[in-house]
Amino acid sequence: MKVMVFVKATPNSEKGLPPAEVMTKLFAEMGAFNEKLIKAGIMKDGDGLKPSKFGKRVTFTPGGKRSVTDGPFAETKELVAGYWVWEVKSMEEAVEWVKQCPDPMPGEESDIEIRPFYTPEDFGAAFTPELQQKFDSLRTEAERQNGGGAR
Repeated sequence: MKVMVFVKATPNSEKGLPPAEVMTKLFAEMGAFNEKLIKAGIMKDGDGLKPSKFGKRVTFTPGGKRSVTDGPFAETKELVAGYWVWEVKSMEEAVEWVKQCPDPMPGEESDIEIRPFYTPEDFGAAFTPELQQKFDSLRTEAERQNGGGAR
């Protein structure tokens, strides 16, 4: 089962990088955790994201209109500060791994959210063999362009 693990943003993460002493400790703890995930064959990708003030949001409305909003965005709890892509046996296994994670936002309450990826089976007959072939071809090309891993 492939899951995306979201580290949710907090008011402090939206302000930018924490003090150097906090960063040093967090880098060491997260580095050790990531190493465990990789050695267990769980972690496929992951990274931290800059605060939303560096981002853009594109809104799609009926009729095809698109509007662009510059960050920062107000609802901090709805924002993502980082992510992992994991391959696990079950949602329960993902939860057990998250419980081992160092506190991603020291000094404040924070959340980590786990969401499974769709699989072709989820779409039933709508996901035809032709669509599967096209999807596989595009994924192979993306992996080739990114040196082996889709990013």
